[in-house]
Amino acid sequence: MSLFDRFRRRSATAGAPPVVAESQQHLERFIGSRRGVEGFVEPRTAVSDVTLLLVAHDGEWTRRRVPSVQWAHQFANRLGVPSYDAAVVGIPARMREYNRRQRQLSVTDTPLGDEPVQD
Repeated sequence: MSLFDRFRRRSATAGAPPVVAESQQHLERFIGSRRGVEGFVEPRTAVSDVTLLLVAHDGEWTRRRVPSVQWAHQFANRLGVPSYDAAVVGIPARMREYNRRQRQLSVTDTPLGDEPVQD
C-alpha cells in the first residue's frame, strides 16, 4: 500500500460495507419495539457511507450503515416504515428535541458534589 492509496477515490460499491446481520437485526428490533418510526436515508458523503436513520414518534433514534440508498428504502418499505431522503426533507425536529432533552437530563442527573459551579 503506497502513501497515497488512502486518498484515492473508491467506487461506490468498493467502499460500501455489507450489512451485517447484527445491524439489520438492530434496525428490525428498533422498528418492532417503537411506534411511529420513520426512516431517513442519508446519502454517501466524503466522510461517511450511506446510512439509514430511524426516528421514533418521541424522537428516539438509531443510525446504521447500509449498502445503498435503494437497499435502505426497500428495507423500510418491506417493514411498513415510511422512508425519506434526508438530503431533501432534512432531519425531523423531534429528533433534535429528543437530543436536547437527553442532554438536559444528563446535566441535571449529576451526582451530589459534582454540581457545576455557578458564578
